[in-house]
Amino acid sequence: MDDAVVTDPITRADIDAAADRLRGHAVRTPLLNAPSLDAAMGRRIWVKAECLQKTGSFKFRGGLNAVAQAGGDVVTYSSGNHAQGVALAARMAGRKSVIIMPTDAPQVKIDNTRGYGAEVILYDRATEDRFAIGAALVGERGLELISPYDDARVIAGQGTCGLEIAQDLPEEVSEVLVCCGGGGLAAGVALALEGRATVRTVEPEGFDDMARSLRSGTRQENAAKVGSLCDAILTPTPGELTFPVLQRLAGPGMVVTDEEALRAMAIAWDHLRIVLEPGGAVALAAGLFHHTGDVAVIATGGNVDRDVFLRALSPS
Repeated sequence: MDDAVVTDPITRADIDAAADRLRGHAVRTPLLNAPSLDAAMGRRIWVKAECLQKTGSFKFRGGLNAVAQAGGDVVTYSSGNHAQGVALAARMAGRKSVIIMPTDAPQVKIDNTRGYGAEVILYDRATEDRFAIGAALVGERGLELISPYDDARVIAGQGTCGLEIAQDLPEEVSEVLVCCGGGGLAAGVALALEGRATVRTVEPEGFDDMARSLRSGTRQENAAKVGSLCDAILTPTPGELTFPVLQRLAGPGMVVTDEEALRAMAIAWDHLRIVLEPGGAVALAAGLFHHTGDVAVIATGGNVDRDVFLRALSPS
């Protein structure tokens, strides 16, 4: 019998088309390397600084690509980074956006999302269902839903980060560590880097649904909904579109603690002078504390409340 043909939800052509849409709008972020950090670790670590992207995270890429292809006003749910990306993209396109955000999202993310012109609807992530709220708004207001990760347009937009890494990454580096919630960025980057480097997902301890799913071969759920500083990547389960891509292309998932994420934030500031949020620092934490070779990591976001950033910088 012939082998089954693998069909991914998006193709390299979709990512290339997204790159064309983003050109002149999104920032081509640098792949940073600090000799002082390399010397301290005894190996080389490359950091893709998506914290320097518009709205402070990689999410602007997927948000802009999705909004550019939407038919009208949009709605989405997000703890803050996707929220800001979609809100700014909608404002740039002259469209309205409604963003469903948890009450425990960092205040800076809620304020920034409103600042980009979005209508923000708050919900309790421990007792309310953001998917149900979003579905109701689609029906009541005729809005178009843009999923934070289970949307081919979003995945393609995030994949443009991988195209840039492929252009800049030294040939000897063969693994790229990616902060992972639902898997939109990881899946897009894995597709963009197919044949060049292997992606490994990184999640916070207690919210490692992707790592467990990759081990078991089926999508697993997190028992808890709250309980980590890494708000940006707390999702209930891997995406229906993203998991098959990562099952085919990704290496074993990695897990770090909140304290390791905070330590990585301090190291990023000390050696690279970039500001990261906990969820945006987990890939760097894995590269620092759970990897032994040369590696690239994506620093996915820097939208951190002042108190949390000061906690990261304070001696333990």
